[in-house]
Amino acid sequence: MKLRVTNLLLTIVCTIAITAGIAAAAEQTATKPAEESAAPQTQTGPVATVNGVEIPLLDLERATKTMIAKSQIPFQAMTPDLSKQFKEAALNQLIGAELLYQEGKKHPVKDLDKQVDAQIEEYKKKIPGKEEFDKALKDAGITMDELRALTAKEVIVSNLVDSELNGKANVSDDEAKKFYDENKDKFVTPESIRASHILIGVDQKASAADKKKAREKAESILKELKEGKDFATLAKKYSTCPSSAQGGDLGYFGKGQMVKPFEDAAMALKPGEISDVVETQFGYHIIKLTDRKPATTVTFNEAKDKIIAYLKRQKMQKLIGDYVDGLKKHAKIEVLYKF
Repeated sequence: MKLRVTNLLLTIVCTIAITAGIAAAAEQTATKPAEESAAPQTQTGPVATVNGVEIPLLDLERATKTMIAKSQIPFQAMTPDLSKQFKEAALNQLIGAELLYQEGKKHPVKDLDKQVDAQIEEYKKKIPGKEEFDKALKDAGITMDELRALTAKEVIVSNLVDSELNGKANVSDDEAKKFYDENKDKFVTPESIRASHILIGVDQKASAADKKKAREKAESILKELKEGKDFATLAKKYSTCPSSAQGGDLGYFGKGQMVKPFEDAAMALKPGEISDVVETQFGYHIIKLTDRKPATTVTFNEAKDKIIAYLKRQKMQKLIGDYVDGLKKHAKIEVLYKF
């Protein structure tokens, strides 16, 4: 099985362009804060040279944005020191990516253009329509020609890793079983329930009179339910929760995922039962339990393939890191960026 390097070294230049721009545009993720916390605009020119090849500031900016976005750290929590750490890590991986690319060029790739075409088609499949794809490229700040060049780098590096390292990352059944036995808690799916609710929302800071009025409304809805009215219909009519559009359905959830008063009341119900009025900081709820799934344990045979894939990725990441360290020993690297 050929492992794509983009799954192992996230900041290979082409991956930076795709994940920072195309994927973000396709999924409408909130990348603006990350953009604002990326590399400062006071420096121009390359941020490093690797055996005489320059790494542009733009690549560092893209790499930093990608790493911050993937970290899911809120913009408000991005301190100058943390931002510096991201930039250092991004530059280090860019240097590693360039070393891999330079080494990869020594290993000819069969049908390179066809492989590039195929990979770009995979990118396009993730975005509905040519206009959206073109917009994603524009948002990423790259042209189609640049995308092809970046994708070619990815293919070349993937070919290098596949030929030089992939065979060294094998995982035996015994290794997988050892991992399973030592991490059995990771293969337990806890009990979960599915519930719907009707919420009569009221602010915690509301007056006693407003809270009383909201509770009385919830009590009157509960009375309608006891008289046989349809829960989903009343949820759509009265509930102030966005789930009202789905008849109050909240889907499946387990312990610790809801506020405690709500969780305790829901967990105490049997499928089909409706709770009394339950007060939380959000207001007054009426809860209907619709299903309950007992805790289950995934067997080793069920988990084996995923465990092997996970352990193989771990081994490959280490192999790549060690390989890059070896390349660095014989490379001329100059860091020009002022952190």
